Amino acid sequence: MARITILPATAERFDDVEMTLTGGGDGKSCQCQWWLLTNREFEGTTQDERMRMLQEETALPVPPGLVAQVDGRAAGWVRVGPRSILRRFARSRIYGPNAQGSWEDEDVWAISCFSVRREFRGQGVSKALLTAAVEQARAEGARRVEAYPRDTSVSRPSANELFRGALSSFLAAGFSETARPRPDRPIVSLELT
Repeated sequence: MARITILPATAERFDDVEMTLTGGGDGKSCQCQWWLLTNREFEGTTQDERMRMLQEETALPVPPGLVAQVDGRAAGWVRVGPRSILRRFARSRIYGPNAQGSWEDEDVWAISCFSVRREFRGQGVSKALLTAAVEQARAEGARRVEAYPRDTSVSRPSANELFRGALSSFLAAGFSETARPRPDRPIVSLELT
């Protein structure tokens, strides 16, 4: 059985972060900046600029996410951090008006993106990343953690469209649905305190 290790996405592990984002899907071009930038900002940056933005985030005192390794090989990534930095979510007609409380509340964290390399899918990497992301939010003092998964019982998104995670995974981890702005797009949260 494969051994999954979850580590903070620090500057020293930036090569691992990049490895996880190049294993299928839009991760390589997005560099996990989609939810942080407005549409105009995102369209006005190159892939290399977005990569530098993510690299700068990994040098911050609190890393922007976590990296999964399977038997020592970079396998997956999850973004977890204060919800307030996810400006595109806040401006979205789907999520912004349906979020609980003020979007600027620094005590509410969000799990917004997953990326698992194709060769490691189906091995429990996403589940391990989700569990660790919740613990990371708790350790950093978050009061609540929120997420925006897809409900795969309503629609069949491609593997690439599951970068937000699947609703069933969040429910199994103890999250509760707080809103459903669209039939396949719930908002879920987990109280941590």
